[in-house]
Amino acid sequence: MLKEFKDFISRGNVVDMAVGIIIGAAFTAIVKSAVADIIMPPIGLVTGGVDFSSIFINLSGGEYASLAAAREAGAATVNVGVFINAVINFLIVAAVIFILVKQVNRMKKAEEEAPAEPPAPPRSEVLLEEIRDLLKKA
Repeated sequence: MLKEFKDFISRGNVVDMAVGIIIGAAFTAIVKSAVADIIMPPIGLVTGGVDFSSIFINLSGGEYASLAAAREAGAATVNVGVFINAVINFLIVAAVIFILVKQVNRMKKAEEEAPAEPPAPPRSEVLLEEIRDLLKKA
C-alpha cells in the first residue's frame, strides 16, 4: 500500500495539480485585494458610496446599523453584498484565466505555424551534387 501511495504521489499529474492549487490559493488573495481595494471603491463612488459588502437583509426583526453589528448580535441575515462581492471575485478570476489560456493557446499556435526547417538531404545526394558540380567545372 505504501508503494502504491508513493507511485501515486510521484506521478507528474499529481505534482502539477498540487502546484496549481497552491498558485490558485495565492492568486485568490490577489484577486480579493483587487476587488476590495481597487474595483469596489470606484463602483461605490458611482453608486453614491454604497458598499456592497454591507448590504444585507435582516431576518430577525431587529434594527442593525451594519452587517457587522447584526453578526455581533447573532441576528439571522441574508448577506446580499457579500454574495455580490463573491460573484465579482469569480468574474475577475474567470476573466484572468480566460486571458491566460487564450495567450498560451496563441503562443502554441504560433509555434505550430512556424515553418519547420526542411530536413537535410541524405548524404548520398550531397555527394552526388558535389560530383556533379566538379564535373561541370572540368
